[in-house]
Amino acid sequence: MGRQAKAVLSRQIGAPVVVETIDVEDPHHNEVMIRIAACGVCHSDLSATNGTIPYPLPLILGHEGAGVVVAVGEGVTRYAVGDHVVSSFVSMCGHCHYCQSGRPQLCVQSLQARFTLPDGTVRTHDSSGAALNVFSGCGVMAEYATLHADSVVKIDKEMPLDRAALISCGVMTGVGAATNTAKVQAGSIAMVFGCGGVGLNAVQGCAIAGASMIVAVDTSDEQLALARKFGATHVFNVTGQDNPGKALFKLTGGGADYAFDCTGVGKVSEQAWNVLRRGGMAVIVGIAGPKDQICLNAQMVAVSEKVLTGSYYGSARPEQDFPRLIGLYRRGLLKLDELITQTYTIDEAPRAFADLHKGRQGRGVIVFG
Repeated sequence: MGRQAKAVLSRQIGAPVVVETIDVEDPHHNEVMIRIAACGVCHSDLSATNGTIPYPLPLILGHEGAGVVVAVGEGVTRYAVGDHVVSSFVSMCGHCHYCQSGRPQLCVQSLQARFTLPDGTVRTHDSSGAALNVFSGCGVMAEYATLHADSVVKIDKEMPLDRAALISCGVMTGVGAATNTAKVQAGSIAMVFGCGGVGLNAVQGCAIAGASMIVAVDTSDEQLALARKFGATHVFNVTGQDNPGKALFKLTGGGADYAFDCTGVGKVSEQAWNVLRRGGMAVIVGIAGPKDQICLNAQMVAVSEKVLTGSYYGSARPEQDFPRLIGLYRRGLLKLDELITQTYTIDEAPRAFADLHKGRQGRGVIVFG
């Protein structure tokens, strides 16, 4: 039977997003249909609209969502109607090499679900009957969405769904980069480049891990002021700085133990590596454009023993990490309320994306009635 739903689509690269009424099919084998309660407006969604992350259009946006299961397909045993769930933009099969070795964020199934469900088909069509692709197998910037069961995680029903939605991407990516990928040590010095939604969570991930000095680096004083609320002990505006690397090296008294590039810009990644002390670790969190490059001094890589690594989805293990993050929130150790700086209706989605493009602070969230 399926459902009709309003959804946010990208139909043309560089053009504003549009809100349309679409048809969402009932779930097939191993799939669930969710009534979406809230969806974060993430920079990755914006990157899909401007071509930084190439996706075939038309595309239903949204991968940072939470809602309630309203239907389950044949073979689904882990979920039931009424369960509260959050989406995972990496579909994790549970039995491939990566899942079995504790690195499910690299699951090969996710490569088959970049813009469809894992079987290569979609459950979404526009008013003319044309198929609509879905961002990372999710497409949860819609009133209803049908996802593979491997792309959702069940959560406690008492957790507010607008807060829970943030955990499914921005919080997991930023906090996970600090606590899972880098494994930041207590008493260490950390530096975070870029204080958008993910960067703020990298900052608070370092704070949760016990870093003694956390330097937030950005071009906006407003973003830096917000970073202080999330645990930054020092802030540094690089605007107009002739040699920011030298100044940051001096500020930290000889370099950082950990540096996180949350901007997705190759030159910033280079800067993050350069401000490390010997033996430090630079973590690339932001997704760069497909032609962007990182250039390092090969000799210094050897003699300094610095590490350069990526962090995809905060090295997430969603079944374990999502409940852990919810627990931190309930204990007052993880800031989610403060992260939401603007809410929108689905009809206001074009303004939400315009605000994101302008660099609005924190996280915007689309809340569904």
